Amino acid sequence: MRGRGEVPGLTKRFSRRWILGAGSSALAAALISPIQGLAQDVHYFRIGTGETGGSLFILGGVIASAVSNPPGSRSCDDGGSCGVPGLIALAQTTAGSVENVADIGSGQLDSGLCQADVAYWAYSGKDIFEHAGAIAKLRALANLYEESVHVIVHRDGKIKSIGDLKNARVNLGPKDSGNLLTARLVLKAFGLNEKKLKADYGDLATAAGKFADGGLDALVVLGEVPMPAVVDLAAKTPITLLPVGGDKVAQLRIDNDFLSVDIIPAEAYAGGGVTSTVGIGILWLVSADLDEQLAYDLTKALWNKANRKLLDETGALGRQVRPGAALQAVPVPIHPGAQRYYSELEMLPGNTDNPDNPSPDAQPANP
Repeated sequence: MRGRGEVPGLTKRFSRRWILGAGSSALAAALISPIQGLAQDVHYFRIGTGETGGSLFILGGVIASAVSNPPGSRSCDDGGSCGVPGLIALAQTTAGSVENVADIGSGQLDSGLCQADVAYWAYSGKDIFEHAGAIAKLRALANLYEESVHVIVHRDGKIKSIGDLKNARVNLGPKDSGNLLTARLVLKAFGLNEKKLKADYGDLATAAGKFADGGLDALVVLGEVPMPAVVDLAAKTPITLLPVGGDKVAQLRIDNDFLSVDIIPAEAYAGGGVTSTVGIGILWLVSADLDEQLAYDLTKALWNKANRKLLDETGALGRQVRPGAALQAVPVPIHPGAQRYYSELEMLPGNTDNPDNPSPDAQPANP
């Protein structure tokens, strides 16, 4: 029997791989020191991420490290872990956003990273979640960063606009993926759907190879800027990014307020130009059943200034993760524990003018 919140057709396409969110020495101390273990309970916390090597997988591992503080670790004040005392977070490979929300709903994951559009459809029971029913227990801890829609075509090809994709060979991402749902949303704004295309559902690595060999005319990809896979593709094959803008996209944003106006800079990809597009936030989601104090502690650990280095060391991706956008364009309710942290942060003396401080008055879109 399928549990509430599970999505028809969703398969576990990846074997489970776990990344411990703490230093190995600290973890070893926790496991081999029964005296310390008795003094402090160990709490394991699962974070669903994405495909191995992808941006969600990488970021999930960093977050797991940031919020972990195994028994036996040095204190934060002494230069040790600044995570939640007694907590060991585990970053888990998954198929991405769709699987993560389904597993949060069924209790198989404690939390997960997810595109804002997928979070909205899951919470409201729309699109592919209509049959299984709304996952109404979804709650957000933070909007972490924004990903951009890339519509990639051959620079010397005949496709000059999204409307020209009709009858073209277009990769939309794997079936049951968040990428596919976003691609459908964008195409619909321009009067297109999968029946009007020669749709391809391969993963990005496979699709990029087919595109380079001339087997595909276009790729519709959601990802951080710059996307390493697209950087590699642009270095080998002349590409152009199509603009995702105009009146049709303006209406799309009115209808879907989890979308934002975004710009991909010219220097992002070889031979590229400034490209207007739409952006979608990547959220850290939990269940409404999560203990309020734990949600508070997780949020506080995520934004602890001592953990800033962990995020910055991941490169451009981690540097985008800033608390100033934590409550922006979040289409599900904020968990009360996280909201309490943001409210307290705003009230700290001297913090009101800090652009990295989110406003406690920000409200989730489409609550």
